This record gives sequence, structure tokens and C-alpha cells, in this order.
Amino acid sequence: MATIHRTTLKPTKLELLTSWLPSRPWYLGGGAHEPNLAKAGGFRLDDPEGEVGIEFLVATDTSGSEPASYLIPFTYRGAPLAGAEHALIGTSEHGVLGTRWIYDGCHDPVLIAQVLALIEGRVQAQDQNISDQLDPEIVRSYVGGGPVPTDFAATAIDDRTGTELSTPHGAILRFHRVLRPATDSTRVPPPEASGHVAGMWQRPDGAQARGVFIVLRTGPRA
Repeated sequence: MATIHRTTLKPTKLELLTSWLPSRPWYLGGGAHEPNLAKAGGFRLDDPEGEVGIEFLVATDTSGSEPASYLIPFTYRGAPLAGAEHALIGTSEHGVLGTRWIYDGCHDPVLIAQVLALIEGRVQAQDQNISDQLDPEIVRSYVGGGPVPTDFAATAIDDRTGTELSTPHGAILRFHRVLRPATDSTRVPPPEASGHVAGMWQRPDGAQARGVFIVLRTGPRA
């Protein structure tokens, strides 16, 4: 299970995101104000090889007229990921592990493989802040016929609300970057989806919100 080190990270994740977020097409802010970010939730997954840290961070920005919450999948590596220079958020000095290369995990094959395993129910979400503990607030489903597809392209495409990967046969894995509180149950996949991941985050007023984080579409529902 995920091991959480009680140590420093310089610069911090939120400091790196402050400069990185405005470059994303799904970032809702703009103008003269830089993001004012706070950690609002998230979870972790394990790398079976024990080499890559995998975290899903929900960060809320209160710099605009309305707060906005974003899903940021991170991977932490001890060396650069070849061919992923475009996905590098930045480097940071970890008090235990040394220099860490921090990537937008939507472009990291280790994270994608573990997300698909989570959707299919082969792995479980880990608590974001406590070592060796599952996160019961993360729900997942898979109602597709047959195994989850795994032949997703290496290139992830951003649009105005999220990030998508696709397979040659038309399956789509979509990360909802701009999070919206759900108006119905998040324990079942959205319409026309074959699987999903949903979770909770904290609003600036302290209330809890729940919504869909990731959706898998493989074709008509079985």
C-alpha cells in the first residue's frame, strides 16, 4: 500500500500548480490574478513496481468570482520519464527521496494502467494522507462486457473541461479536470459509460461535495 512520508517537498505541489494551471485549456481563471489554491481532497494508487508515486489531488482555486475545483493526477518519479517532457509540471526536492520529477499523470502509462485496474476492481484506492489505509469514499464501477481495454494511445488530449485518451477501437478514458458536484448518485456510472471513478472533496465553506472524477466509455452499455 501507499507509504506517506512525513517530510518536506520544496517547492510544494500547490506552488508548482500555481504556475502550471494557467497554461491548461481547462483552467477557468485568467486575468491579472494568479490561482489561489488549497488542497480539497484526493486519493492515491499504488505502483505494483513500487517506483512511481501516484496521487489524485483535488485543488480548489478561490482567485475568481466563483471557486473552481480541479482534479490533478500526479505521478512522482525519481528520474525523468522519457518522451514526457510536455507533461512535466516541475521538479521538487523531497526530504526523504531527493529530487522528484512531477508529471501530469494523464500522460504517464503507470498511472493509466492503475486507473484501469481501479475501474475494473483489481486494485483499491488508498487514503491520500495515511499510509496503508484504504479510502472508502472513492467509488468505482465497471459494467462493460469483457475486460477493460488497455490499448490507450500514449497521447492524452486536453479540451475545455477535461483530458481524454482513446484506443484504436473507439474506447475513451476521460478525466474530468473541472469538477462539478453530482446531482444524482455517483455509485453508478453516468449514462452511456462502461465504468467510472467518483469521490469527494471539500468546498471552501467546509461543506462536502461529491462528483465524478473519471469515466470510461467502451461502446454501448452491456
